[in-house]
Amino acid sequence: MDASDVQDLKEQAEHGAHETSLRPVAFTMSVLAVLVAVTTVMGERTHANAIIHQNQATDQWNEYQAQKIRDYNTQLTSDLLSVVALDNKDATAKILKAYSDHQKKWASDLTLDQNKAAALQVQVEKGEARTDRFDLGEVLLEIALVITSVTLLTHSRFYWYVGIVFAVAGIVAAASGFFLK
Repeated sequence: MDASDVQDLKEQAEHGAHETSLRPVAFTMSVLAVLVAVTTVMGERTHANAIIHQNQATDQWNEYQAQKIRDYNTQLTSDLLSVVALDNKDATAKILKAYSDHQKKWASDLTLDQNKAAALQVQVEKGEARTDRFDLGEVLLEIALVITSVTLLTHSRFYWYVGIVFAVAGIVAAASGFFLK
């Protein structure tokens, strides 16, 4: 073995030792990539559910508004019938009674529809809050991934540690999305 072979072996050993010292960084990056993917999917699903709830709330408010308009029109017709002199008082009284019965039933329906719509609106707000948490977690995890990758370029573990700090913040932010009720 000559001097150049010894030098080559020494360089390979140093290079191998250096790569071994960066394995935790590469592993961290792999874990971060998986966490970013999971957080992204959770954020998108939560956002989709919030949109579905918003559509349901909108439909429920439309139902409420339609019933409110129907009730108002019935009230106008009842008022008109009560002031207009008609030849058949019995028929008028019967119609007014039917309108009154409908309005009593619709009053409870209106309250029920309003409560349903308000409950759906609360679900929308909770879903948006959860989505915001997942989005924040995703951003922080992506920042952590990028900062950690700088470690491979600079061979300075300082960036790995900073990346870990961002990763922990991202994990906490994303996990808080699960705990919002």
